[in-house]
Amino acid sequence: MKKIECSIYRGGTSKGVFLLKKDLDRLGYDQDEVLLRIMGSPDVRQIDGLGGAVSTTSKVAIISNEENEDWDVNYTFAQVAIDKPIVSYAGNCGNISSAVGIFSIESGLVDAVDPITTVKVYNKNTNKIIYEHIPTPDGQLVYEGDFKISGVPGRGLKIVLEFMEPAGSITGKLLPTGNVVDTLTVEDFGEIDVSIVDAANPLVFIEANKVGLIGNENASEIDNSEERLRLLEKIRGAAAEKLGFIKTADQSSQKSPGVPKLTLVSRAENYTTVGGENIRSDSYDLAVRMMSMQKAHKTIALTGALCTAAACVIPGTIPNLLLKKNNLSSNQTKLVFGHSDGLIETTINYELNKEEGVTIRSISSYRTARKILTGTVFF
Repeated sequence: MKKIECSIYRGGTSKGVFLLKKDLDRLGYDQDEVLLRIMGSPDVRQIDGLGGAVSTTSKVAIISNEENEDWDVNYTFAQVAIDKPIVSYAGNCGNISSAVGIFSIESGLVDAVDPITTVKVYNKNTNKIIYEHIPTPDGQLVYEGDFKISGVPGRGLKIVLEFMEPAGSITGKLLPTGNVVDTLTVEDFGEIDVSIVDAANPLVFIEANKVGLIGNENASEIDNSEERLRLLEKIRGAAAEKLGFIKTADQSSQKSPGVPKLTLVSRAENYTTVGGENIRSDSYDLAVRMMSMQKAHKTIALTGALCTAAACVIPGTIPNLLLKKNNLSSNQTKLVFGHSDGLIETTINYELNKEEGVTIRSISSYRTARKILTGTVFF
């Protein structure tokens, strides 16, 4: 049997296997085959590997130190499909990103300093920099804390993630089509208006009520209709075709399963989370329900929240028009989004110029993360 040293970390509302690139390179085998074997794919249960049988737990982070550039570590994100022999490197995972800094400290790639260690992370999927500000009192990494995020039990240390100049992560443009709204023609459905925005990850936004949803549904309620899931994937496929990610829309689940991410938005209303918490409409600015790998996301992808914040400050986009808070004249705006298991807060620094449009300087949010396991995986 083959083997490799690995760690398992929870980052935000995701969980993944963390590997050092030098250890992968030393194996001398095809990287995708190694990752599939480690995670136990393809198999709906991933019973023969470390995957957790849902997209948020079938993720890998590959880390290396950087000696020549003005950042500390290089990070490649891999989304390992569960029931298909596919490893996708298209786009980044913000939740997994939140654990890269602490992994780098734990692995000796970055020295911790008092009181906060800032790890500069270069994401190779998007060619973007992330500043991860990690509390390290007395130069020590301490996982205990009093900060809580929706979708994760318990509390932990508060990590500030600052995504620098996130626009054009995959397409090179904040508005890949040049339009704030595009009309797509979807097979067996007809026309639907969408907004396609690329910041941290490319997202395609639609109004929830255009596909028969209210917008306050939880993930299980969205997933309970195979017909609806097929329709949502057709819409996402039409957007992927328009972006040039695939040649025809029906290739989406095989050729570009992870990007763009379909995102349902609606006005803020009172709702109850999957965990039974009552969320008041005055506590958040926009309702967001995301899709991930052809299923509804249990909470929200961090990069999805960041891209939604960017879309909100672009006049005329669907999220901007549905946003409860329209006082976006400030160059720094806090926006809170409601997802099926709670709330997520973002802060966006941007400039709005009538001639040049919107320039996104940075978007920040907060996560918790922790080490779960270090050891050797055999495959």
